[in-house]
Amino acid sequence: MVKLTIDNREVEVEEGATLLQAARSLGIEIPTLCYHEALSPYGACRVCLVEVATGKRSILTTSCTYPTWEGIVVSTDSERVIKARRFVIELLLARCPNVAQIRELAEKLGVKQSRFKTADEECILCGLCGRVCKEIIGSSAIGFIDRGIERVMETPFGIDSEVCIGCGACAFVCPTGVIKIEDIKGYRKLDIWHTRLELAKCKACGNYFAPMLELNHLKKKVELSEEVFHLCSGCRRKRLARELIKIETKPGE
Repeated sequence: MVKLTIDNREVEVEEGATLLQAARSLGIEIPTLCYHEALSPYGACRVCLVEVATGKRSILTTSCTYPTWEGIVVSTDSERVIKARRFVIELLLARCPNVAQIRELAEKLGVKQSRFKTADEECILCGLCGRVCKEIIGSSAIGFIDRGIERVMETPFGIDSEVCIGCGACAFVCPTGVIKIEDIKGYRKLDIWHTRLELAKCKACGNYFAPMLELNHLKKKVELSEEVFHLCSGCRRKRLARELIKIETKPGE
């Protein structure tokens, strides 16, 4: 176990825990945009900055990536921290002035407008979509390409993806909602990744319910009942309910 101080409060956490995890164990709120507990920490958005002091020296660091150490003193709301977060939010607000999450954070930090030239982007380059695709799904269908102001999240070379399975995990973790999924006439479209995938049809109700590639991917990854691959979730629930009724009304029991 490791003992440290956060905002004048002592806390003891398991060795290897990050400052963000330690702060949250105390109920201390630290804003994040690129962090997800199911994924490896990345430190891209920089809004989770905190000040860490060891002796007379202090540094600013991302709390989601920095490990806890014995005896360190952490401040999550010092003047230096707030000033740095405001600067980061100004940059994000300049890039994505119409994204609700950025505007909400800006309001909380007292940032009314950005000093920098504004664009009209929706993607904040947090990298969550690419990380969930690689770490959880195992497809690596998307990733960052180009550098500097030209950097974007894209499929390799910006062309049709050959490995996207249409699972929607990227859209689920996206904090801004820029990733749109559309199911039309037996196909799933993810225009942002130049992807169009055939959907499987439920053998019970006839509705389309999941991309064929996603179901094939699942078959290789996990052992599931065959009905998962042939029935939509609604029909599976109905079948389960019928089976439960049969058990409850079984004569002689």
